Amino acid sequence: MRAVPRSPKNLIVTADDFGAAREVNEAVEVAHTRGILTAASLMMSGVAIDDAVARARRLPSLRVGLHLVLIDGKPLLSPSAIPDLVDARGRFPANAVTAGWNIFFSRSARRQLAAEIEAQFDAFRATGLPLDHVNAHHHFHLHPTVARLAFDIGRSHGLRAVRVPREPTSVLARVDASPRQREDWRAVHCRRLLGLCAHRRGLMTPKSVFGLAWSGAMTKARIEGLLRHLPDGISEIYTHPATNDRFAGATGRHADELAALIAPGLAKLVLDHGVATGGYSDFL
Repeated sequence: MRAVPRSPKNLIVTADDFGAAREVNEAVEVAHTRGILTAASLMMSGVAIDDAVARARRLPSLRVGLHLVLIDGKPLLSPSAIPDLVDARGRFPANAVTAGWNIFFSRSARRQLAAEIEAQFDAFRATGLPLDHVNAHHHFHLHPTVARLAFDIGRSHGLRAVRVPREPTSVLARVDASPRQREDWRAVHCRRLLGLCAHRRGLMTPKSVFGLAWSGAMTKARIEGLLRHLPDGISEIYTHPATNDRFAGATGRHADELAALIAPGLAKLVLDHGVATGGYSDFL
């Protein structure tokens, strides 16, 4: 683990969906070696997982965590082993509400969910990479059942840190005053429960997380604004970079987010504002 200088402002800059496509993996490497990216969240069932792991192994300063995929994606286990969780195509459904109700009311679905979460933790362990953090695709770990199972299973896999998507709107307003969609009250309640559950288990969580309101649109101007107005404590900016927007399933402006992460002047802005950067494990 590298030494991180003490600072009142600590920042983790993360790329999610590492392993989803080669274009994503290439962007992670470029953004880490030429920009301000410090961490990536690994999607164990991604079509380019082997390429992602190979890149992570040759980038020891890149902190890598587990990006649990339990909705809107491909499972790691055979669909026949988790029939209550997948659709006719053998994939997790995209609708988080439907999936959430299913695992809340179905005991068999919860057993299958535990098996899939365990399989994804086991697959991460098999890479030999240190586990920096855990989060979930579309933040599905906000579901209390998912969080409980992930924390219980993760304990034996070295889980020490988790993303709780708390985004301070006061900071957003100082950076970009454009209107934002009002957050669903259920998400607010689940976020509070997740933070409380993580705290009780002694897990590290960032004080502030940025990327929800501007998901897929984390521009250079917005990153610069966040660096200028970063609150004290540990903050995380999460992004979805890729070298282009043409890979399968791509939504959003991934190439623009890569350009933002490697924009000239960002590293100097980090230094000028006394921000210490690293992964979750660097701030434990």
